[in-house]
Amino acid sequence: MQFSKSTDYALHALIHLGLSERSHHVGIKELSGSLGVSESYLSKIMSKLRQDGIVRAVPGVNGGYELARPAEQISFLDVIQVIEGRQQLFECSNSSSQQHQLLVEQGSAPDEQRNLARKDCLIEKVMLGAEQQMHQYMREHTIQSVLDEAVERRSHEANKK
Repeated sequence: MQFSKSTDYALHALIHLGLSERSHHVGIKELSGSLGVSESYLSKIMSKLRQDGIVRAVPGVNGGYELARPAEQISFLDVIQVIEGRQQLFECSNSSSQQHQLLVEQGSAPDEQRNLARKDCLIEKVMLGAEQQMHQYMREHTIQSVLDEAVERRSHEANKK
């Protein structure tokens, strides 16, 4: 499993917006320059984030983008789901195979086994459990938590000198 470059750019763009002062809107040119990505590509990413209410586009000469809600309310999961989609990562597609039938209760009638196999794919159960753990982890990490850690690192580095 690998997240797309778009997710990487989206997260970095949000960190950049979080670092900028609230009264300073960040234009697409500045954002794309700091991320090293084309304006047109980044515009598509920012459009998705805007449509989902993560960023707000501010029109005008001094316009640009800003976070639409506080950084502590924007989780990594929010961003990943906007960019990558909200579909389940794994779906059991082999529920009618002999191998899969071995994983279903042995005493069940054949019709009952087929229904159980569709509902209770043990492999899917493991994969969905892992996905839920990942979702929980990503839900707990926000744009603000990364900003806080960056400040802490800078402070720690400054104290070393």
